[in-house]
This record gives sequence, structure tokens and C-alpha cells, in this order.
Amino acid sequence: MATKLTANGVSTTTTPGTEQFEVFYTGYRSLRKKHYQYDYRHTDGELYSCVADTLKECRHRCDKWLNKKINNSK
Repeated sequence: MATKLTANGVSTTTTPGTEQFEVFYTGYRSLRKKHYQYDYRHTDGELYSCVADTLKECRHRCDKWLNKKINNSK
């Protein structure tokens, strides 16, 4: 059985430097739309989380977050 992204509303992404994602659907029948819930635990322990229509978009948003985080630490 796969690990769930959350347990009791808390992210299960606890290992620094790791990512997890889940697919879920909204809508009904022909109106169903696929979404990804994405978590990334930074090596400093901070959690980044988002929802987007594709995994690629989730990772793109995470990369932007990481770049901003790096630039703010300089």
C-alpha cells in the first residue's frame, strides 16, 4: 500500500530533501479534473506544499520557491 501524503491533516513528508505527491480528482463524470497535491521537505526542514493541474507545474512552483529561498538567504 502506498504512503498517504497526509495523516490526520499533517504531512507525512518528513525526511529532509524529499518530495511526495498524490493525484486526486474534482468534479463529476465528464467534468472530472485531475490535480496533484505536492509536498517537498527542504533540507532545512521547511515544508513546501501546493496543488496544481500537473506534476510538472508543482515542481516548477517548488523550484521558484527554492530559488526565492536561496536568494533571500544571501
